[in-house]
Amino acid sequence: MMDALPLFPLQCVLFPDGRRELRVFEKRYMDMAAGCMKDEQPFGVCLIKQGHEVGAAANPHRVGTSAYIKQWAMPQSGILALAVRGRRRFRVRGIQVQKDQLILAHVEWLPTELPMPVPDKQLSLVRFLRQILKETGAARYFAAPAWDQAGWVANRLAEALPIANRQRQALLEMDDPVQRLERLAGMLKHG
Repeated sequence: MMDALPLFPLQCVLFPDGRRELRVFEKRYMDMAAGCMKDEQPFGVCLIKQGHEVGAAANPHRVGTSAYIKQWAMPQSGILALAVRGRRRFRVRGIQVQKDQLILAHVEWLPTELPMPVPDKQLSLVRFLRQILKETGAARYFAAPAWDQAGWVANRLAEALPIANRQRQALLEMDDPVQRLERLAGMLKHG
């Protein structure tokens, strides 16, 4: 089933259950955020493949994550501060650029990950992630920690590690959370 979803192409990757702080100032995204809040609907976040966050519509990667606005504030006139939470992954099947350069995407929802336990050989990644989140403040996540779930651990590591956005995008596109953990373990090993 395909749904229409407004896109917010960014220079970052949002993972399911992840939290992202956004500063919105362009009219198209202010209007999009207002509509999403009013209707309690998500928008899509996709990593930019070509282009920029401001100005003409950017060319987004085809796999992204739906984002729900959880908090908002207007710290100064013309600036909207949002805290969003990622929910579901999707694949863009088609896009339509509107007059104001807002992208409306026709998306196919990717299957929700089934809960999979962290394999014993990857338990060191859980300890490593616990240390990272202790130092950085785990409270920034809306969802309760799921330390025993491979997908949750992999997604939080992908957000926290100093890796390139193209690597994060490749991880987001992986369907198997255990394979995602194995890829992250390899990145850490070969640093």
